[in-house]
Amino acid sequence: MNLTAILQYYSTDGVVTRARQAPELFAQLPTEISALCKIVQGLLIHMWWAQSYGVTHSQDRKAEVNLRFICKQLQKIQQLDNKPLTEPRCAEKRLIGNCRDFSTMLAAMLRFQGVAARARCGFARYFSAGSYEDHWLCEYWNKNQQRWVMVDAQLDLLQSEKLGIDFDPLDVPAEQFMSGGQAWRLHKQGTVDVNKFGISQHRGVGFIIGNVIRDFLALNKVELLPWDNLSFAVKNENNLQAGEASLLDELTELTLAGNKAFILLRQFFEDNQIWRLPTQWIDSKV
Repeated sequence: MNLTAILQYYSTDGVVTRARQAPELFAQLPTEISALCKIVQGLLIHMWWAQSYGVTHSQDRKAEVNLRFICKQLQKIQQLDNKPLTEPRCAEKRLIGNCRDFSTMLAAMLRFQGVAARARCGFARYFSAGSYEDHWLCEYWNKNQQRWVMVDAQLDLLQSEKLGIDFDPLDVPAEQFMSGGQAWRLHKQGTVDVNKFGISQHRGVGFIIGNVIRDFLALNKVELLPWDNLSFAVKNENNLQAGEASLLDELTELTLAGNKAFILLRQFFEDNQIWRLPTQWIDSKV
């Protein structure tokens, strides 16, 4: 498949980023990546960073982090504050989410504008020294530079200052983010300590396995919630059944091969029933 067809695929919505409100709400958005990231930051607040913005949320509000679809997120954003999306909300009126939501929201905006974009799931090196923290980024195709550029839409000025970020969040260096497949490959080579991969107390090879799967699905425009546990998302290497280790190896190679593996990646998704979404995820209103 040629590059034009690949970019066309990623410049159209998937089941998660499709939103019937998009023509109304996204039409007036700017096209610059920096401006779009600021808009996303004015709409969302990361559940684990809320106190840094002087906000404490009720348990009912915290449930917003489970909103799966951009369509439902936009509904809640409008309920909290019905200003145009270009006007930033105060911290209390922002939708509660996490890194996955910052990435998928930016991807949805870019896809609406016809820009090829996709969420990526893996591990960032810049949240805690010496560890690889579970994280999502957004990639978009920079047509001038003819390459995929990684963007961390979550990193606003406050977070960048607290974390001591010394790179451009609009072009995250490759050494600062490791995809699930990259982590699995290094584990198989025995060159990393798997206990450095994960988040909070949840660490180890099982987390790497989950992010291999989540990254593969994101490349097929199925952006899982970080805690989704589908039947095929094995939790521990010791529990791998026959063929599952080789499955992870294959997913790794497909996610790391770049544009040249696109046809195989899509075929592998379409031909295997284990990737079918649960029926309760399919919302006729999306």
